[in-house]
Amino acid sequence: MMESAEKGAMPVVDDGIAELEAMIARVRAAQEKFATYSQEQVDAIFKAAALAANRARIPLAKMAVEETGMGIVEDKIIKNHYASEYIYNTYKNTKTCGVIEDDPSGGYRRVAEPIGVVGAVIPTTNPTSTAIFKTLLCLKTRNGIVISPHPRAKNCTIAAAKIVLDAAVAAGAPEGIIACIEAPTLPKTTLLMKEADIILATGGPAMVKSAYSSGTPALGVGAGNAAAIIDPSADLTCAVNSIIHSKTFDNGMICATEQTIIADKRIYDQVKAEFKRRGCYFLNKEEADKIRATMLINGALNAKIVGQKPVTIAKMAGFEVPADTKVLIGEATDTSSDEAFGHEKLTTILGMYKSEDFADALNIAEALLNNNGGLGHTSVLWIDELNEKAKLAEFSERMKACRLVVNMPSSLGGIGDVYNFRLVPSLTLGCGTWGGNSVSENVGVKHLINVKTVAIRRENMLWFRAPEKVYIKKGCMPVALRELGEVMDKKKAFIVTDSFLYANGYTKAIEKSLEEQGIMFTTFSNVAPDPTLACAKEGAKLMAGFKPDVIIAVGGGSAMDAAKIMWVLYEHPEVDFMDMAMRFMDIRKRVYTFPKMGEKAYFICIPTSAGTGSEVTPFAVITDEKTGVKYPLADYELMPNMAIVDADMQMMAPPGLTSASGIDAVSHALEAYASMLATDFTDGLALRSLQTTFKYLPQCYDAAVAKKANPVAREKMAHSATMAGMAFANAFLGVMHSMAHKLGAFHHIPHGIANALMMEEVLRFNANPVPRKMGTFPQYDHPHTLERYLEIADALGIKGKTQDEQFENLIKAIRELQARIGIKPTIKDYVPDEKDFLDRLDAMVEQAFDDQCTGANPRYPLMAEIKKMYLNAYYGKHEAV
Repeated sequence: MMESAEKGAMPVVDDGIAELEAMIARVRAAQEKFATYSQEQVDAIFKAAALAANRARIPLAKMAVEETGMGIVEDKIIKNHYASEYIYNTYKNTKTCGVIEDDPSGGYRRVAEPIGVVGAVIPTTNPTSTAIFKTLLCLKTRNGIVISPHPRAKNCTIAAAKIVLDAAVAAGAPEGIIACIEAPTLPKTTLLMKEADIILATGGPAMVKSAYSSGTPALGVGAGNAAAIIDPSADLTCAVNSIIHSKTFDNGMICATEQTIIADKRIYDQVKAEFKRRGCYFLNKEEADKIRATMLINGALNAKIVGQKPVTIAKMAGFEVPADTKVLIGEATDTSSDEAFGHEKLTTILGMYKSEDFADALNIAEALLNNNGGLGHTSVLWIDELNEKAKLAEFSERMKACRLVVNMPSSLGGIGDVYNFRLVPSLTLGCGTWGGNSVSENVGVKHLINVKTVAIRRENMLWFRAPEKVYIKKGCMPVALRELGEVMDKKKAFIVTDSFLYANGYTKAIEKSLEEQGIMFTTFSNVAPDPTLACAKEGAKLMAGFKPDVIIAVGGGSAMDAAKIMWVLYEHPEVDFMDMAMRFMDIRKRVYTFPKMGEKAYFICIPTSAGTGSEVTPFAVITDEKTGVKYPLADYELMPNMAIVDADMQMMAPPGLTSASGIDAVSHALEAYASMLATDFTDGLALRSLQTTFKYLPQCYDAAVAKKANPVAREKMAHSATMAGMAFANAFLGVMHSMAHKLGAFHHIPHGIANALMMEEVLRFNANPVPRKMGTFPQYDHPHTLERYLEIADALGIKGKTQDEQFENLIKAIRELQARIGIKPTIKDYVPDEKDFLDRLDAMVEQAFDDQCTGANPRYPLMAEIKKMYLNAYYGKHEAV
């Protein structure tokens, strides 16, 4: 069959050596043109390709799991996200064209030139993420690339490469700069290795050896077989849970993942108990022998177990384990090649050895590397790095590995830039000459020498950011607004609000102050609940004509969020909304950089309800009216310059708004306190907000029902909502808000009520001391959210004889508060059409999983778990998730 001639299709070859030779020639011609591009052109192409790959992370992950039958969709999403976002972030400012270093005084200059055509071999274990990684590297360095996918993963690999190619060409890259073999065979791969200028090989030992034997320069990587030594000085809870987190990530298919554990005899039983407590299964002698026979066939790894769940592997071996088992662990003493538990497994199986002391642990680790493969790849140590420096130094000297991973989960630690931001991110990990490789570090720069890198876990810088000015006190608004004329000399103000507030005179006091100061103003009052992008564009268009130097948002979250987007579109009409809305894993590493704000207009928020907190946050929630998707945008450029929290603007809020906004403040404080990014600075605000809300929200609600004013309670709630806003502005939120955003978007439930409906489910989900997966953030080292919730209970004066009883009493108090302010208990109470809810549930689940707020949740939710929580909340069940 000839290659596809369809317009826009990526060049592929499905049969015939001649066709492959012709395709390589076309890629070479495209690369020769690409070699003339400037750094500016290359960087634009690199960014466009990274953005496109990032957008496609979910469908590509689904394709990979469906085609290969290996791994976990949600974890492959992270891999695809990592391969685009982290690689872009690392190299976006790296010069790769022309003169990259010039020292006239030293007479030293370095000039970068592309190599030519890269022959890339892609593994079945990481088919889409590795394709993204390698194609992005080639685009950044002006190289062409021809991909040889694994036969069992060819469709998803081709799809990933085509997404990158289409985006690159649209951004100006030459047609055909990326090509892919559609029907890979050994003769075709051999020809590609011969004809390419360099081989970038990731895969099994035989394939890598073939690459190095081809006669073409090769960057290949060897097999991993990381042994994790746990020293008695280590934080055992952190060590065990990190190893589980690492080993269960994509069912253990990252080559840097731990394969064996070596625990000192003094702590062996304690380590074993912690593994059991966290859901791992220790094999008895008969089961261990069955697993040994299943793992290795004729001395080679059984491909059928790669990337599989423990329950699946156990069934292959002829026995059963609990369905929720995380890892199968076989205890061993033999370090020879005959012991299957000492080999690389690429699945959810660990071997466990007992050492007499630290010297013996090093001997065992060395023997496993020498006898069972993995030399040069990765070695792991859990230790008190400050007080056991001699042991750390000995480990560094003894281990023949290019990644010495200290106090980090090895899979996510070894690939770089997650648990140590100085370790270069990569999905191709060199093993140096020890592993028969030409590179000794994470591939991405030049590799001519072996480099030994000791990477120690580090928690990256955190922050606390708030508006430049936050004015509080009943009646403070007129005084605060005087600054516009007296201090800032502002000339034109644009007021953003909704029709109800405008019709009921909520802007009159503002307008009066502006008139007295001689400031011209106009008012946009067309903001609706769940504001749309169309609404923001309408307001921005009016701003462009009026040209304000100050924007004043008056209202609840809808008005303030809409005003933030108008602000961006007014100051930077060239921005792409979908780029702004793209989810990031780390706000400091996002692919898209928000434009600098405040150069045209000063931004002020005046809340009229106590709950949203938007007046002090860098968040804005906006709905795309074309798709119905609700997007939470987050960037500190969206932080208002001034917040005016005046209870006079909130005094007569109706009962529904009072309860919805008040419970929203509760959800903000709860999620900020449980967030992986929580700090001492945000904790104090969250706890004080909860104490205040539990006391004063019922009073505000009663006053609203009676249509009376309660100045004290209203002011307290105003301050409480702003404190909760400051807390989540810096600690971020979690899956409660992710699910609430989609519940509101799909079924038009007010945001605060949507949070209330998911609150108990998410608290129970997060409080599980043995979660299926914990979140990924260096600051968060083991599951401890239950303890955090109990601290909240203590602050609220809620007691219990046991931890479980105290937690249940906290849940009871939240239920009682919700009932007290008129909130119904189930989603079904608000969405009675059961069929409609179930028909749209899967779409809602996927969007909730991909919501920006999900990333800071302490327990990493699978889509199936989000679905279960939705169903529990709909029917009023509380089944374990």
